[in-house]
Amino acid sequence: MTMDLIQRIQRFDESREGIPGEHWVALGAGVALWLATRRHPSIAVRVVASVAATLLVARATTGREVPAALAKLPYVRAPRGRFDWIG
Repeated sequence: MTMDLIQRIQRFDESREGIPGEHWVALGAGVALWLATRRHPSIAVRVVASVAATLLVARATTGREVPAALAKLPYVRAPRGRFDWIG
């Protein structure tokens, strides 16, 4: 069921039109989330925010039509691993 949901989301994402600047928005949101929660008193909030921010930054660098400036980040050239669920 989970893999079916992930595949449906990926099909939807591939079929939609790209939004101008969506990669920059995702990158900015990820960095903002990292900065906003780095000193939060709750460890659970910091962990969840770190995971969400990492996913946003990875999405910004691995999606369709990645801008040249974002293509230089390390997420783009990383080899796909067996357990890689991002992108």
